[in-house]
Amino acid sequence: MTHAPQIKVPATYMRGGTSKGVFFRLKDLPEAAQVPGEARDKLLLRVIGSPDPYQKQIDGMGGATSSTSKTVILAEPTQPDHDVDYLFGQVSIDKPFVDWSGNCGNLTAAVGAFAINGGFVAQERIPENGIATVRIWQANIRKTIVARVPITNGEVQETGDFELDGVTFPAAEVQVEFMDPADGEGAMFPTGNLVDDLDVPGVGTLKATMINAGIPTIFLNADDIGYKGTELQDDINSNPEALAMFETIRAHGAMKMGLIKSVEEAASRQHTPKVAFVAKPSDYVSSSGKAIGAGDVDVLVRALSMGKLHHAMMGTAAVAIATAAAVPGTLVNLAAGGGDRTSVIFGHPSGTLQVGAEARLVNGQWTATKAIMSRSARVLMEGWVRVPRDSF
Repeated sequence: MTHAPQIKVPATYMRGGTSKGVFFRLKDLPEAAQVPGEARDKLLLRVIGSPDPYQKQIDGMGGATSSTSKTVILAEPTQPDHDVDYLFGQVSIDKPFVDWSGNCGNLTAAVGAFAINGGFVAQERIPENGIATVRIWQANIRKTIVARVPITNGEVQETGDFELDGVTFPAAEVQVEFMDPADGEGAMFPTGNLVDDLDVPGVGTLKATMINAGIPTIFLNADDIGYKGTELQDDINSNPEALAMFETIRAHGAMKMGLIKSVEEAASRQHTPKVAFVAKPSDYVSSSGKAIGAGDVDVLVRALSMGKLHHAMMGTAAVAIATAAAVPGTLVNLAAGGGDRTSVIFGHPSGTLQVGAEARLVNGQWTATKAIMSRSARVLMEGWVRVPRDSF
């Protein structure tokens, strides 16, 4: 029997924030995968090792979590005054699809470094020592993101002493600014309300803040669904009934937000919206054993990604948290103590994170001008990824 040999595709494996992903230049992809469609999706699925009924992604580059089952395609900018186009693909672990419906905020920190190393940024805009400003066009949600990347001796500085809860080792700090972060088209609060009554069959009627900022997100009160906001991954992910409840909430919230037309569509749109629950500050011990005091944070937040509780916090969800916290009357704002605020420190399973956001009322509607957070990024491996030629 004759089998097709493997091919080599230039790729870089990078950590950005609390995520990892395989990065490609569009022009380096096989010709059939240089355009959106079935060939591209099949290629990326095979690269990551999906679909995998064992949910381990042993035969691919994925790490069997939503944070490590990610792909990025970078291309020449299609928008004026930008350096690079950034397209993000969230690869399902056990199902044969790639979700293109949203952004990855964590990997955005790595996009800036990749763009500089890959020649997307003009050499005269890269200082010998200092900060290089990279203007990124996020193609999934059609928004501008600005990454401020440290440069030493003309090269990207990756090592440093910036510590990020959820990442084991310190690295250089990369500031990321999400400009006009309301996700895609339409209102930041798609229902027109800061808090809605969300009817979920089999669960009940829940208070919910549904926001499009960073990524579409549904915020709930922890105590309304039987939680404290101090939960770690195993408290949720080891409970199939809890995961099923959150997926039901997510599907009905997506309907209310106008993202899907039927709850059945939610199964093929796993990346968005996210579901998160909030609570007032309380003492807890993070997944690393670090003690987090009630006085260390403004609010507690736990969020689910691709059907599982995230080990830390998605970067885009952090934008949603900061933006919602900046709007008086949302569930996030109320849990954080209410009032006006331009930044928030929230507790997540791995520790804490501070994120800033600016929001204001314009013609009776809330809008966000930008959100800012610090991340770090590092090249883990570069070269070629190999896939069977007949896999796409």
